[in-house]
Amino acid sequence: MKFVSHLLGRHLARYPRMQLEDVYKLLHQAALGGGHAVDDEASARRRLDDEIAALGDGPEEPAQDLISPDGKLARIHLRGFLAAGGDPAELHRAFVASARGYPAAPDKLEKFCGCLGELAGAGGIPFAQQDVVHYFAEIARAGYPVVHHSQAYREAYKPAYRVVSLDYLAVP
Repeated sequence: MKFVSHLLGRHLARYPRMQLEDVYKLLHQAALGGGHAVDDEASARRRLDDEIAALGDGPEEPAQDLISPDGKLARIHLRGFLAAGGDPAELHRAFVASARGYPAAPDKLEKFCGCLGELAGAGGIPFAQQDVVHYFAEIARAGYPVVHHSQAYREAYKPAYRVVSLDYLAVP
């Protein structure tokens, strides 16, 4: 629970409009990586190029946010990464390698999600305990699916990132 509390504390401080689906998406990525986002390498590259071309302004973010307990998995924020001189081709290569090589841990996701009701009850996250318990019970019944960011999160923060194992990428 300490890792989840710390991770969510950092993200909720920067992204106070996070909703439960955004919390879940973060935990899903922390446990499973971003493998679901690479259907084929060429399509993934086109999506990256299109996203970079359409970036526009967004909140100030670091080039990376560590999201896994071992500190090896990160959200690489496109705006921060590019501003620091990061190479999109290297990011894409690392994203694909991460999708194929990062060891997804469904048991970790279940554990991460399982502590959220207690965390909410203790006031560690700004959501009602009953809402948290209900939402994550539904997620578990659905088999821990991939979800999108909430509308509120997308509008407020314009998220643009890739989930990458730092074993494959040196972030500038």
